[in-house]
Amino acid sequence: MTDRLAGPVTGPSVWTSSELAADDSWIYHINDVDIEEIEAAIAGVREKGLAVFEFGAEDFPLPSLSATLDGVVEQLENGRGCALIRGLDATKYDEDTLKTLYWGLGMHLGQPISQNARGQLIAHVRNTGSDYQSNNVRGYTTNSRIKPHCDPTDVVGLLCAHPAKKGGSSEIASAMSIYNELLAQNPEYLEPLFGGFHFDLRGEGVTDDPDEVTFNKVPVFSYCDGRMSCRYNRKTIEDGQVKAGEPLEGIALDAVRAVAELAMRDDLRFDLAFQQGDIQV
Repeated sequence: MTDRLAGPVTGPSVWTSSELAADDSWIYHINDVDIEEIEAAIAGVREKGLAVFEFGAEDFPLPSLSATLDGVVEQLENGRGCALIRGLDATKYDEDTLKTLYWGLGMHLGQPISQNARGQLIAHVRNTGSDYQSNNVRGYTTNSRIKPHCDPTDVVGLLCAHPAKKGGSSEIASAMSIYNELLAQNPEYLEPLFGGFHFDLRGEGVTDDPDEVTFNKVPVFSYCDGRMSCRYNRKTIEDGQVKAGEPLEGIALDAVRAVAELAMRDDLRFDLAFQQGDIQV
């Protein structure tokens, strides 16, 4: 039997848009000393002949800033679940330097893994003309408004190198607040959400089959060792269930769509307007 939490989730990971807007504890401002450390670290890895992806945190020392980054990790693990690093002047650096900077900071936050079958560790969020509604298309390669989702890693980062001419804001919501809303208003939805679904692998599975889905059903909500976690992507769930020959219907379909609707509800959704140089994690 799947472990369940007896009541609602509590703590700082539960928030509304107004509560997050009134709280700046999750925003970390980079100062001049931090910039000097970052630029010295960039110079250091280049002196060693190390390219992006070839160095770790030990090659990118940040004597003072590392304490701030430890705070970011704590915020992600035990705080709001999101963080914003602000104050970098992205206009000072070319693309290769920005990648080196971004990679170096990231190495102080965790262990990097590729985010697609091509093994990319850093990818551009850029409109390439792809159709978001097509199968096996990544939303960040289109100009469409991306539906609410969780990326499959523990932490995902976004660095704003150039603000969008139009749109481009980041919309975030607390999965824990969504869970609490479902528990209070539609508890019957939790059974299928804990039971899980086949996720569409978008042609990036081990078989390279464009119709491959996850072997096992992946739960949207999981409760383990006293922590609630969430894995959600409406598009890959709905597409995956179709490819598995089990298209969503009834209460399961209602439950999956309810998560997206709650994530976009004005009182739960926080809209972050990126400034050039911002890093959201």
